[in-house]
Amino acid sequence: MNRLVRISAIAANTLREAIRNKLLYTLLGFSLLMIASGVALATLSYVEVDEILQDMGMGAIRFFSAGIAIFVGIGLIHNEVDRRTIFTILSKPVSRTEFLLGKWAGLTFTIWMQLFLMAVAFVVVSRLAGAPLGSDHAIAIALMGLELMVLVAIATLFSSFTTPMPAAFFTIGLWLIGHLSRDLQALGQQSDSDSVSVVSTFLFVVMPDFEVFNKTLEAVHGLPIPASEVALAIVYGLGYTACALVLGSMIFSRRDFK
Repeated sequence: MNRLVRISAIAANTLREAIRNKLLYTLLGFSLLMIASGVALATLSYVEVDEILQDMGMGAIRFFSAGIAIFVGIGLIHNEVDRRTIFTILSKPVSRTEFLLGKWAGLTFTIWMQLFLMAVAFVVVSRLAGAPLGSDHAIAIALMGLELMVLVAIATLFSSFTTPMPAAFFTIGLWLIGHLSRDLQALGQQSDSDSVSVVSTFLFVVMPDFEVFNKTLEAVHGLPIPASEVALAIVYGLGYTACALVLGSMIFSRRDFK
């Protein structure tokens, strides 16, 4: 119970710090602008107006939410080290693992808050444009929340042992690869070389598969989202997050701040 209290305290402090970050409001503002501008762009087409509007809106939510998760997340630990406040925190009965988990939990909650605001804007714009909304839209956005949880864990992992610039490159790279990993595996399987096929399969297993959380196509076109795929996404998200945080905790526990 005491451990949970300490993690919650660090998470609450992280939330307060993240809310004061101007970059968060800049990216949030751009995302709301992109969601709203979808109405104007959709009118340029005579067919599938609703689909274009909602596809653009959900794309903006995913892109800018990931941007917030990455560029705010990579500075979580570095800022504490740079300000030397980490020594004050760790001098108290707080383990490095608790510190790392608190940072991850605080930023994840912050990202979920801004995701909720973007979702509200998406619903308002869709209603004003007369575009249909259903439970599949809610499921697709909820799965985005799981994707962001994993992305924050990855950003936390890299920030546990490196500076913001390399952490940003690594996290962005994994996010992009995570949305292309299935295609890369498919290309590898078509290769005549067995080694290429084995390497592509290995990378697919090790690298995150963010497409498991991407149900935009189904939501936009009114296609059903199978419950089995939702369950798979939940299990995968929780599992990958746990692995990233355990690895980050192991590295962070051995890090020398001097």
